[in-house]
Amino acid sequence: MSRNIPVTERVADGLPLGSPEDAAARIGDEDTLVLSGFGRAGYPKDVPLALAASERDLSLTVISGGSVGSEVDTALVEAGAIKRRFPYQATPEARSAVNEGAIAFHDRHISRLGDEVTFGHYGTPDVALVEAVAVGPDWLIPTTSVGHTPEYIHSASRLIVEVNDAQPLELQLLHDVYSRTPPPNREPIPLPGPGDRIGSSRIKFDPEKLEMVVRTDSPDKSYTFREPTETDRRIAHNLATFLADEVERNPMFASAVNLQFGVGSLGNALMSAFNDVEFGDRTVAYYGEVIQDGLLDMIDDDKLVSASAASLALSRDGQERLFADVERYAERVIVRNAAVSNNPSLIDRFGVIGVNSALEVDLYGHVNSTHIAGTHVANGIGGSGDFTRNSGLGVIALGSTAKDGAIPRIVPMVPHVDHTEHDFSIVVTEQGVADLRGLSPRERAEVMISECAHPSFRDDLRAYLNRADSRGGHIPHDLATVFDWYLD
Repeated sequence: MSRNIPVTERVADGLPLGSPEDAAARIGDEDTLVLSGFGRAGYPKDVPLALAASERDLSLTVISGGSVGSEVDTALVEAGAIKRRFPYQATPEARSAVNEGAIAFHDRHISRLGDEVTFGHYGTPDVALVEAVAVGPDWLIPTTSVGHTPEYIHSASRLIVEVNDAQPLELQLLHDVYSRTPPPNREPIPLPGPGDRIGSSRIKFDPEKLEMVVRTDSPDKSYTFREPTETDRRIAHNLATFLADEVERNPMFASAVNLQFGVGSLGNALMSAFNDVEFGDRTVAYYGEVIQDGLLDMIDDDKLVSASAASLALSRDGQERLFADVERYAERVIVRNAAVSNNPSLIDRFGVIGVNSALEVDLYGHVNSTHIAGTHVANGIGGSGDFTRNSGLGVIALGSTAKDGAIPRIVPMVPHVDHTEHDFSIVVTEQGVADLRGLSPRERAEVMISECAHPSFRDDLRAYLNRADSRGGHIPHDLATVFDWYLD
C-alpha cells in the first residue's frame, strides 16, 4: 500500500501474539538473527532481554545495521549468548568481548551489507527480529530507523515483530522505503533530489514467515551528546570557514549544498556551526545516514529544506521534540532504508559534502577510524567509507590530540587503514585545515604538519619526515621508528 494511506491500528486482527519469552523460545540456540536498528534507534528490546535471561546455552550470530542498544550488545554479551557479531557494536561490553576474542566480529561498509545478507555472504538468516509501530498480515511499519530491515526480512526464514507502543504511530509519516531489484539487472534509483520521496512507509513480507507478534513498551536507549568542548568549537569554526569559501569558488555547489555528518558528539557539534554559515540563495539539504539533534535545530531555524537518513539517532530531548511535532517535521524529515541513504551513486549524484571523524590521520592522508593503536576495535566503520569515498567533497574532522594532549592524532603512519589517501580531500582539526587536493605525498606531509598537527608534536613530526626523506621513495617512511609513539 501507499505511504499516504494512514494506519490507525497497531496490530491487525488474527495475527499470532505472544510474550517476549514465547518469542525467545522460538529462537534456536545457534540461530543467525538479523535485527532491525540503526544508530541505536528502532531495534528490538524485550525479546533480546528474554533471550539473555533464559539461561540457555546460546551461541548466536547477531547481525544489525548500525549500533543497537544495551538490550543486545550488553545483556546478550554478558549472558555469553553471542558467538559472532556483524558489522558494528557500540557498548563497552561488546567491545571488550570482541577485543578479547570471545566474539568473532567482522566490520563492513553499510552500503553493501544489505546485499551481502541477501546473497548469502553470512549464510541464510534464521530469524528476522524487527521493531515496528504497526504490523499487518503481510506488512509492517518500522519505528525510529529503517536501516537494512527490508533486506533482513526478505532474507530470513522466519519473522518475529516487536510492536512498540512507546514509539508514536505517526512515525509512519517519515518513512520512505524503496526496494531495488537485484543485480545484474538493477535499475538506477529514481530519486531526483535529497528531499524527494519514492517509496512506501510499509515493508512487505511473505505472511508465511510471520511467527509471532510481541507487544512492547520500551523506548530506544537514546544518545547522550556531550556539551561541545573548546576543541569541538574550534574544529567547527575552521570547517565552517573553509566550506563558506569552498561553496563560493567550487561550481559543484553553485546552486545546492548537500551535507552529511558522521554520528556522535563531534558530528552533532559540527552541525550547529552551520547555522552561522551564509549559503546565499543555495538550497541546503542533509543527505546522510543518521539524523541528530543538530539537524532539528537547522530545520527549526529554516536552514535546511530537508533531512534524509536511515535513522533518528536523537537524544532523549531530541526524541521528545520530534515526537511532539511529527507532522510538522515530516514535511522535511525522511527516514529511508540504508540501501538508499548510503547508496554510492546517490551520494555522487547529489555532490554530497561528507564530513566524518576518525581516530587518527597520517602525514600522507591515510585514515584510521576504527582500531586503537591498530589492534583494538572501537566501534566500526559504519557508513563513513560510503560517504568519504563517494562524496563530491570528502572531509575528515578530528582533534589534533587525545588524552588531554598526551597523544598525537596526526601521526607518521596509521597502523590500521580504513580510508586511503585516494578517498578524501580535506582534513580539519582545531589547528586548521589541510587541503590535500593536487598535492604530492611530501607536500601533503608538510601541509598536515603545518596546518593540522598540534604545535607540541610538529618538531617530532618534521624530524620523522627528515629521517624518512633521507631514505627516498614516493611516500617516504622510516620503518624503524614509524610506530614509536605507540610503543611508549
